[in-house]
Amino acid sequence: MIAAMNEAAIRVEGLTKRFGDVDALKGIDFVVPQGTVFGLLGPNGAGKTTAIRILATVLTPTSGKAEVLGYDVARQAAEVRYRIGLAGQFAAVDPNLTGRENLRLIGKLVHLPSREIGPRGAELLERFGLSDAADRPVRTYSGGMRRRLDLAAALVQRPPVLFFDEPTTGLDPQSRAQLWEMTRELVADGTTVLLTTQYMEEADRLSSQIAVINKGEVIAMDTPAALKARMGGTVIEFGLADDGTAELGAKALSRLESHSPEREREMVRLTTDEGPRVLMEALRALDSEGITPVTLTVREPSLDDVFLALTGRHAEEGDAAPTRKARGRKAGAA
Repeated sequence: MIAAMNEAAIRVEGLTKRFGDVDALKGIDFVVPQGTVFGLLGPNGAGKTTAIRILATVLTPTSGKAEVLGYDVARQAAEVRYRIGLAGQFAAVDPNLTGRENLRLIGKLVHLPSREIGPRGAELLERFGLSDAADRPVRTYSGGMRRRLDLAAALVQRPPVLFFDEPTTGLDPQSRAQLWEMTRELVADGTTVLLTTQYMEEADRLSSQIAVINKGEVIAMDTPAALKARMGGTVIEFGLADDGTAELGAKALSRLESHSPEREREMVRLTTDEGPRVLMEALRALDSEGITPVTLTVREPSLDDVFLALTGRHAEEGDAAPTRKARGRKAGAA
């Protein structure tokens, strides 16, 4: 999955960052081919935003190397800044200016020729469905409208590389879906996107390749399909009446040959390549203990299952204590 040298939009080799006694990044490596979406996933504090800030030249690395379109982010920061756009978790636009004024200001800051600033702003306002609100103060915009304006601001200079740092955090489902579609359109036009997100569905739908980062290290990297395939073919989830029943159910299922159940509050989960056989054995094992599931779900593995197996927590749980131990098997560990 590694691109040839002339195809790499972003190249990271042995990148580290230390803040005092804390190692935020511990030597990460990845390559992002041009014209793709690369997902960088991990809990809060894992190092995702630190990596983005280094690539965007906001921070300097402690050691290692990072390049954007062949330019070293430490030694050639000005060249890198000219070629990137950055949209973060919070809209970085002035609420007291109108949408049009915000884009005009960005155009001046990035030294866009004066004759191009107005037409470029109008083009972006139209593209992101903001033309009707172009002359209203941004403080009157909804959260989704502000996020779209923030993305438009990141695109004023037509950057070939775009960094999205959890861009849909806090958005409603409709606004999130709109941003996904805009991302696909940008990539179809040749833009390269590096995406950090805690929404596994978002990463699954948009990313060509994913790296999972935890405690400053890349612990898995592959395509979304390959990561899910390594989890097993079927996930079986038993919803039980209460914690006590779930504990008894997990003990009963632990006696199944070659299967280790995962318990999460009232839920007990099995992941297997032999779905029908294991399902029947599991139901018999529970019945032998007088346990009847309240709910039963049989599905394919998701990226959230991958994330949970690798890190011991769901993506949205951040740095809270894990609900269970991470599975010993790592999906495509790097």
